Amino acid sequence: MTTEIIDQGPFFHGTKAQLKVGEELTPKYHSNFETGRISNYVYFTGTLEAAKWGAELAVGDGAERIYVVEPLGEFENDPNLTDKRFPGNPTRSFRSQKPLKIVAELATWERHSDEVINQMLANLEQLRKAGTAEILD
Repeated sequence: MTTEIIDQGPFFHGTKAQLKVGEELTPKYHSNFETGRISNYVYFTGTLEAAKWGAELAVGDGAERIYVVEPLGEFENDPNLTDKRFPGNPTRSFRSQKPLKIVAELATWERHSDEVINQMLANLEQLRKAGTAEILD
């Protein structure tokens, strides 16, 4: 982790978990994207587009939600996306071993179409089957 400020925010977290303003997202909890995995980090983004994908692709049956979050400690670029898939971190994707505080929930946002979401899910399934869906956590 670095002590330099790499992004000023605002920051978002997409999920299907129902949370309340003031609660904290913490590491060492179930991953949003891989059933049975306990994540060492909490992940978040500086773009609404990436947060939408986070909400839409999260495991579980709950409603898709996007929270505005405040990092409560140092954070770093998410190595699963930065320079590995999107050089320079245009998705503004980050992770932290410190909590994120929920400061608001977006009341409305425009989902991707079911067709686009299903195509992304199919692509991710192909990566899993090929053994290339590794998450560096």
